[in-house]
Amino acid sequence: MGQPALEVADIFRTHGPAWRKAERGHLSLGQLKVMSAIEQCRSAALGGHVLRCEGCGSDRIAYNSCRNRHCPKCQAGAARRWLEARQADLLPVEYYHVVFTLPAPIADIAYQNKAVIYGLLFDVAAEVLLTIAADPKHLGAGIGVTLVLHTWGSALTHHPHVHGIVPGGGLSPTGEHWVACKPGFFLSVRVLSRLFRRRLLEELQAVHRRGRLQFFGEHVALADARAFARWLAPLRQCEWVVYAKRPFAGPEAVLGYLSRYTHRVAIANSRLVAMDERSVSFRWKDYRAKGKTRHKTMTLGADEFMRRFLLHVLPGGFHRIRHYGLLANASRKANLARVRELLNAVPAAHSQTPVADAEIEIAKPGFVCLHCGAAMLVLQTFVCGETIRAPPQEPHAT
Repeated sequence: MGQPALEVADIFRTHGPAWRKAERGHLSLGQLKVMSAIEQCRSAALGGHVLRCEGCGSDRIAYNSCRNRHCPKCQAGAARRWLEARQADLLPVEYYHVVFTLPAPIADIAYQNKAVIYGLLFDVAAEVLLTIAADPKHLGAGIGVTLVLHTWGSALTHHPHVHGIVPGGGLSPTGEHWVACKPGFFLSVRVLSRLFRRRLLEELQAVHRRGRLQFFGEHVALADARAFARWLAPLRQCEWVVYAKRPFAGPEAVLGYLSRYTHRVAIANSRLVAMDERSVSFRWKDYRAKGKTRHKTMTLGADEFMRRFLLHVLPGGFHRIRHYGLLANASRKANLARVRELLNAVPAAHSQTPVADAEIEIAKPGFVCLHCGAAMLVLQTFVCGETIRAPPQEPHAT
């Protein structure tokens, strides 16, 4: 067998201790917790299980996951569980993908005010979509929106934006019929962009007046109201990036897309290429280039790689997936039932699963043998720091 694949955890374990010491006082508690969680993920430090296969009798040790939402290894399972819960929400209509991006100057102060400005990005983007869709000059209907926050570009730079997944239509103002979008067209991107720019700038001024923004370093002068107003002025004249991609090829494609986006972290382990005593290399996509030249390899110093990765640690308790309009959590079930009634549609088949099938699903083994695919039984559970009694001999690779 070849060398094991490189992981973000390997980079933190190798270069993290010295960097933490050098950056003492410059890393937040949240960033330190993320580093520690990723370093310990699926290692003896978090405990685990001793397993034995019912089929071939082989033994294996399975270490516990950290379950941190910034950990590249822990998000596949979380995404799968989330998608299973969302599958029943799909409607038999076109779905659209809309992206709202913060301009670079606002992204700079967003890093110092993550909870406030990321929250504004969510709420204003949703408000803009709901407002324009409700306008009779456009769609004239109440729509549903799922927004997902990403804070990174492909090179791990700070690039906050939200991806919106929107059904292609909505309920009429009376709720008596479904208003569908024109085939292949959702809403005017230009209209969305202009309203997004105006409303976000208004909200930024409002939170500034309430003293909810903090400024450091080169931005410290922006604490003054007049200086902040002057700083905002050029942003009223430039174009803001809002774009809509072509509709998905059916509701099933939406799930495939969401599986790649909802629980994505700043960089997947699969993009890592190499690490040495000083640097880390990884694959990235240069969107300014065209064709095959878009795909490149970047090499950063290990310290810079870790710094960029930790730029994207979210505040504790901050939700990076949010639902609005018809899909808002409080009324989603009733709204979707009404829409399906109007479309003469039935819920996704899996939501109609008989009790017997549901019990079979629950009974699926939690651990499966890597050699023969049979279920594995838990022989022993050990907690953090506990010594394993008579650990099984791991098979040697040949």
